[in-house]
Amino acid sequence: MNGLLVIDKPAGMTSHDVVAIVRRASGERSIGHMGTLDPMATGVLPLLLGKYTRLAQFFGAAEKSYEGRIRFGFATDTFDAEGEATTQPASLALTLNALRELARRFHGEIDQVPPVYSAKKIQGVPAHKLARAGAEVPVKPARITVHSFELQSLADDEAAFTMRVSAGGYVRSVAHELGQLAGCGAHLSELRRIQAGPFTLAQAITVDELKTLSPDTIRARLPHPRTILPEMPCVTVDDHTAGKLRNGMQVNLPDFSQSPLIKIFTSPVDLLAIGRRVAGTLMQPVVVMG
Repeated sequence: MNGLLVIDKPAGMTSHDVVAIVRRASGERSIGHMGTLDPMATGVLPLLLGKYTRLAQFFGAAEKSYEGRIRFGFATDTFDAEGEATTQPASLALTLNALRELARRFHGEIDQVPPVYSAKKIQGVPAHKLARAGAEVPVKPARITVHSFELQSLADDEAAFTMRVSAGGYVRSVAHELGQLAGCGAHLSELRRIQAGPFTLAQAITVDELKTLSPDTIRARLPHPRTILPEMPCVTVDDHTAGKLRNGMQVNLPDFSQSPLIKIFTSPVDLLAIGRRVAGTLMQPVVVMG
């Protein structure tokens, strides 16, 4: 089964758990997810199936949108509700408007320190594995962009928020740092990803629904291949040109010569390759699906 499947991940399940369920339901062994979701988090989890796993490199810069809740009063070692408290309980003394002023500091490009308990790899090993083994975890700040961070409401010690952030951004870290600025500590208490790149909850299949579907039904629910990576234009080639591309040869494709990357099809639905413009109308295949 080749394509992209959008899952609405439930709470209490790892991204790898979801992959295992999709393998059983679809019969496809080769599956990769594009950006993990923590077990506590829910929402959009796009998965690449079969030959489409070769396209993972082109999704790395996808922005993510979230909604969730931040609990003020104490910080945790994981920066979320699943961790152990690292500060003494303290009352939130700020109003919603005062918190909104503090939240403005996270807009735009910022240097963010990832949580120690995260999937970020340190010399090839996930940081959370090092942390749980008691090892020192030398996490380094990363440059990210917070496109929007809005506090919607405040009830008791919890604030509801929405956020849109660049790839590699940790919502947990923002919650933790906002708690430090507020002077009382804070952690992420709830998180739902509502969009990843172009993929939204409207396209997503729940895990419970997935378990009831046959492989043929799942295949019919996959987004149309031409809608994947929408920033790349599409072109259809003849058999002669397709043969050259399969052999890694450069070809002239004049229709989209001004686009750096294009999707190359052999039929309305059969994706053959991703091509990169070398010069003028000359295109070089960078990924060939076979």
